[in-house]
Formats: sequence, C-alpha cells, structure tokens
Amino acid sequence: MTFTEPRSADVSAGPDGTAVAGVLALRYRIAAAAVGGGPAGTVTRNYLVEDREGRRWFVKSYPPGTDLAGEREALALGEAARAGGVPVPAVLRTVAGEVIASGGGLSVSVAEYVADAETAEGGLSGGRWAAVGEAVGLLHRVLAGHPAGPPRHVPAREVCDVERAGRRLRESLGLWAATPPPAESFAGWAHRTAARRLDVLPEVAARLDGLPATLTAQFVHGDLASPNLLLRGPSVAALIDFRPPRRRSAAWELGRIVLDPRTVLACPDNWIPGLARAVDAYRAANPGLPAEELVAVPRITAGYLGCSVYPLSVPLHDPAALTPALEAYGRARHEAATVLWEGLEEAEGALRDLLL
Repeated sequence: MTFTEPRSADVSAGPDGTAVAGVLALRYRIAAAAVGGGPAGTVTRNYLVEDREGRRWFVKSYPPGTDLAGEREALALGEAARAGGVPVPAVLRTVAGEVIASGGGLSVSVAEYVADAETAEGGLSGGRWAAVGEAVGLLHRVLAGHPAGPPRHVPAREVCDVERAGRRLRESLGLWAATPPPAESFAGWAHRTAARRLDVLPEVAARLDGLPATLTAQFVHGDLASPNLLLRGPSVAALIDFRPPRRRSAAWELGRIVLDPRTVLACPDNWIPGLARAVDAYRAANPGLPAEELVAVPRITAGYLGCSVYPLSVPLHDPAALTPALEAYGRARHEAATVLWEGLEEAEGALRDLLL
C-alpha cells in the first residue's frame, strides 16, 4: 500500500485537499492537520488525512456522476462483514449518521487508516496463502447469512460465459477491422490476443465441461483483487473496496484472489501447493461450500480468464484509462491463463487428495 505521507505544514494538498478538509470539518467534525495523496483508486481520488490529535483517516472522494446509492450499499456490505469478524476497516459516519457526505460539489467517505500494510500485488507466499484462504472463507461464511437472501445455485456456464465472450470478442475485432492499431502498441497486442482468444474459445468451452453443473452463488466482496487485499507480514490486515451486494460464485471469488495472475506468475512452479494451503484454510473457515466446487477453483479461474475481454477492450472503449500498470496487468492475465491450463490436472489432483 503506497501513499504520499501528509506533511504537518500541508493542510490542503492543493484545491481538492482544501475541499476535503472543509467537508471533514463540517460533516465529520474532523480538524485536518495534514492532507496527502492516498493510494490511487480506479475511479475515486483518495487521500490520507491526519487530524490534530494524530489520528489518521483514509478518505475516498467520488467523482461527479458516481452511483452514490450503490456506494452506500457497498459500504454497508463491508460493515456487515466487519460485524462478523472479517478484517474490514471501520467506516466513520458523519455527525448525521451518514456513510457518505456530500457538500460543495464533493462526496466522500471516511474509514480508519490501516497502518503498516501492503497490498497483495507482489503475490502470495509463505503463510500468506493460508491467511488469505482463511479470511476469504470467513468472509463468505458471514455473507452467506446476509439478510438480503441466502446462497443459491446457478449454472456453471453463467460464471464462465463462453457465448458472451465470443460475442464481445467478435465485436472488438469488428471495430478494429476498419483501422487496425499499430502492431507495437498495447492496442496492437490486444487486437492479436483477442483474435487468438476467439480461436481457442471452443477449447475453453470443452474444458469447462469438467465443471460441476451448478455453482454456489452468494453475496461476496465483488472486487477482491490484489490491490484490495492488505497484508501485514504473514497476516491479512484488511479487505477493502467492497462492491454493492450481488450474488456471484464463491469459488470464483476465492480463485480470483488466491490465483491472481501476479501471484501465479511470481511462483509458476509453486502455485499449486500454495493453492492447496489456501483452499484447506478456506474450507476450515467455511465448511459449507461443497468440496467439488473447491476442487474446481483452478478450472473456474482459468476459464474466467479465458472468457474475459478485460482489459483487451479498453483501447477501444476507454483509451484514456490505459496506464502502464493496466497494460502489464493485461499481459499478465493472458500469460497466467496459460500457466493455469498447463497445471490444471495436477492442481485438481492435489485438491481432490486434500478434500475428497
């Protein structure tokens, strides 16, 4: 987790920082002594604030047009997980009891700052595999009891939708047909990769026949990727940035975080025993998820990557969002899918020996 430490003489961090300090004073009764830049958000602008009593807060500023109702639901989901013992930073409410404050053209939420933590973007290793598996298992067990509704079973094809992937890939290739991008650019790589991915979709579909007929869908974090998992040594410090409540496959979310492309590529010869440790810890924390779904985690993850058009479509639909980090992540996703497919039988065999 990286950020710009606030400086004691800097209570503004520019015009936006001045506005943030004003909202905090008016709506939260927080007197900001320093406002600094926080970790970059995908959409939001984030700040690290130190108040005059030395306490530090993480402040998320939402751009105009944000679905604030959805963001309130996401914060409430995180609060529900925290109430069940999941390591989620506490949300600070305004003096009026709101989770998001709006005023002066600015909308913000405030949470406790997680000190001495780093994101999981460097990959999992050692005791972190089991710690992450346990944290995700606890999260899913808690959210399975969400008052909005219990888990339900959905066709596995809804999790890895080959037909939808085919439509979206053909759409992208059709848009590129008129003006092919420069071969040396990321758009050029994305164009070639989209074409290759479309060609191998029948093979992906055949491999997905090995999934259980249905998968358990329930309320989950929704965006549990490495930047939203904070680690402190071998332990999970916090899960952050929940998305609004939506039922998704629990096995999909487990695979998404423990088989993050950055982790798989960081240890291409060691991800299978790491996965087994994570799944074992997950099952101990959440014994309700069927063992056959846990065995299917690597197949679900590889299939999902094979059906994904993100971020291949970004050069077409949102070129301004392209960054060197996103380009590297896109290449990593493609490479990691190959590694997962190559090790699939060994990985599933290790999980069967563990679970069945």
